[in-house]
Amino acid sequence: MILPGMETQLKKIPGFCVGGTSMTIPGIENKVNCDVIVGYKSVYRMCFAMACFFFLFSIIMIRVRSSKDPRASLQNGFWFFKFLILVGITVGAFFIPDGTFNTVWFYFGVVGSFIFIIIQLILLVDFSHTWNQSWLENAEEGNSKCWFAALLSFTVLHYALAFSAVVLFYVYYTTGDDCTEHKIFISLNLIFCIIISIVAVLPKVQEAQPSSGLLQASLISLYTMYVTWSAMTNNPNRKCNPSLLSLVNNTPSPTPVPGQEVQWWDAQGIIGLVIFFFCTLYASIRSSNNTQVNRLMQTEEDQGLAADDHEAAMGVDGVRRAVDNEEDAVTYSYSFFHFSLCLASLYIMMTLTNWYQPDADYQAMQSSMPAVWVKISSSWIGLALYLWTLVAPLILSNRDFN
Repeated sequence: MILPGMETQLKKIPGFCVGGTSMTIPGIENKVNCDVIVGYKSVYRMCFAMACFFFLFSIIMIRVRSSKDPRASLQNGFWFFKFLILVGITVGAFFIPDGTFNTVWFYFGVVGSFIFIIIQLILLVDFSHTWNQSWLENAEEGNSKCWFAALLSFTVLHYALAFSAVVLFYVYYTTGDDCTEHKIFISLNLIFCIIISIVAVLPKVQEAQPSSGLLQASLISLYTMYVTWSAMTNNPNRKCNPSLLSLVNNTPSPTPVPGQEVQWWDAQGIIGLVIFFFCTLYASIRSSNNTQVNRLMQTEEDQGLAADDHEAAMGVDGVRRAVDNEEDAVTYSYSFFHFSLCLASLYIMMTLTNWYQPDADYQAMQSSMPAVWVKISSSWIGLALYLWTLVAPLILSNRDFN
């Protein structure tokens, strides 16, 4: 629905859109406001429906402890009715009058996306820890030179990409007279990335957490540079925010004019969706041994079927059958699962609309500084969380972080 020219094509359907091609058949009139069902308004309404759906189930699933709870069957079944509810909410969302809905829902999206970016970074921290630990174990069991060379290669690659990004940011995103904020953002995040890299290899940190190292710090640094770039691309000042197309063609970025068609898809939006897909997939299949992350993500350390459960799942006829392994306790928080997908729906909404804010007349979309500050502050909080995972065992020495 955000494809260019979609509204024009819909208006060609006889008797469908207001102001579109009319029909001579009695009783069929142009009653659909196609301006609402395309563009950012359609994205807002569809993501509003998804967010409401997942938030509703998040409330319903609070304090479900085991599959013996009647609500557990609602989580794992009744798919037809759940899809029916989602479709119903989606259809109803398109009947919401424009009014202040677009502006209010924009700020809901900003807050929800801010929280989801933090969750993404927590998942990234967990992924980097798991990755590093897995390869270190492989190095101990097999060809150590090969595995250590692989670790070193990816670490150098991550730092090289992050450093290259910093250089490009200084060259292209700080050229205007009013780009002081960008210089501060880039410099601060560069300093913070250097700090976490140094802390990660401190002897005391290594003693408390032998699996910590530069691989994690390099991956977090690269992600921080992505968030920094994503924030700067939302600056409404075009002198500080050149488009990739203008950089390639070496031409000045055009200044958007009211009523002009918005360019929804850009590089940072596409990368953002790829990272979102990766983090959502990883959250679905992750089996982490990081206690701090498990507590933050409301998951258990021992997920999945136990060995004896696997044996029980195999019937006498050799056919594997499903086994309920949550009779004693659920392996993840149902409520937090739906809450995360509620936040993910808001993040998708903001990414697909490029974090643009509806103007006062609700007729156009424009970049806004609040989106810049939300992304930058989320990067700072993410860095602080990663730093905490490094120093927590030293500060709280009386607690078990293994």
